[in-house]
Amino acid sequence: MTEKKIRIEGVPSKPQQDFFDSRARYTAYGGARGGGKSWALRRKLVGLCLRYEGIRCLLVRRSYAELKANHVRPLLLEYPSVLSYRESEKCLYFPNGSTISLGYCASSKDCLRYQGQEYDIIAIDEATQLSEYQFSIFKACLRGVGDVPRRMYLTCNPGGIGHAWVKRLFIDRDFSPDENPDDYRFIPAKVYDNPTLLLADPAYVRQLETLPPKLKDAWLFGRWDVFEGQFFPEFRPDLHVIPTASIPHSLRRFVAFDYGFDMLAALLLGVDEYGTLFVLREICQPDRTLGEAARLVAELCQGQGAEYAVASPDLWNRRQDTGLSGFEIMQATVGMPPMRAADNRRIPGWRVLRERLAACDGSPSLKIVSSCETLIDSLPALLCDPTRPEDAASEPHSVTHAPEALRYAVMSRPPACEAPQSSVCHFRFPNQNQNRLF
Repeated sequence: MTEKKIRIEGVPSKPQQDFFDSRARYTAYGGARGGGKSWALRRKLVGLCLRYEGIRCLLVRRSYAELKANHVRPLLLEYPSVLSYRESEKCLYFPNGSTISLGYCASSKDCLRYQGQEYDIIAIDEATQLSEYQFSIFKACLRGVGDVPRRMYLTCNPGGIGHAWVKRLFIDRDFSPDENPDDYRFIPAKVYDNPTLLLADPAYVRQLETLPPKLKDAWLFGRWDVFEGQFFPEFRPDLHVIPTASIPHSLRRFVAFDYGFDMLAALLLGVDEYGTLFVLREICQPDRTLGEAARLVAELCQGQGAEYAVASPDLWNRRQDTGLSGFEIMQATVGMPPMRAADNRRIPGWRVLRERLAACDGSPSLKIVSSCETLIDSLPALLCDPTRPEDAASEPHSVTHAPEALRYAVMSRPPACEAPQSSVCHFRFPNQNQNRLF
């Protein structure tokens, strides 16, 4: 029986051919917009699936709607004779048993469904839309048995929540000790490398050429240094995120929260005898009244022995509708620890948080349990205020709440550092005159 040959249509550009030829474990392709990233990614996956019988691939984008529009429909149009699609299973099937599973990752909760799964090939389209923590989840899925390659392919543009980690790994090549530089390769591409688009849609190129200077540098020329707005470049999931099993047994616990009707962000924290802070649990929920928010904070503290709750000072203002302050309403809730008004100075608070994130002797004095997904996603997404670089921007507003609560927390435990030569520091308790050592 004669084996049927499948023709993969199209002539690749030089960067696209380099992408096809890459054998690195992690290959990132792109930079500028219009470089033919999606076209190349689809053909790379199809080629691998046809070459290796029974290979398991995963194609990921931030939302499933984007995935269908940008990849599923084009694939079914381009390869109708070899591809079948089952919507209920979100999977594309080849006659030789190879598959392309379709995944989306709008939040860390979405990517957790892939924990424990195994894929030979993982493709992440628009990787800068994912956080480094989300990327680490998919990296752990790149494994299996059999004589087939294990590779990850990423497409990316400057900007987005994942700008910093993509730039670190693929542009700056700033690796941690457990990262092998030989595993990472970046292939830059610009719109001028895509002759098909230049002929088909010259208006798109003119549109890129007339953008404001910074966007033009990023989207037309693929420059990665124009989005240097990440507020906490010190944050590294490999340094700061720990499993639950790593929590010390002896901790003094307290809670910090930022409250607004649009969002309650509450963090349960512990501090060990050396002054290291551990973020143990979080609750981040929108549209909660003061009473509802107080009950959620009390539930967070239940059985934890929390010594106090530090919150924004504006809760001590009296409300016109009831004559009561938010503090009075919340403190009356059963299980609420004694509340304290936070030191909410922004720039000093961010500085203290930055110091805790900094790794002294390879170990930072702030660690976050991996289940605190909102905080883990928000810290790398926080941007610098364009007019006050030492302050964090208020937009995107959705990522500001959990870091604000963390700022209140660290300001309630400012290190006095009376004996720098010692591994033990003194910490000053708020609203108390004495220092206590623990």
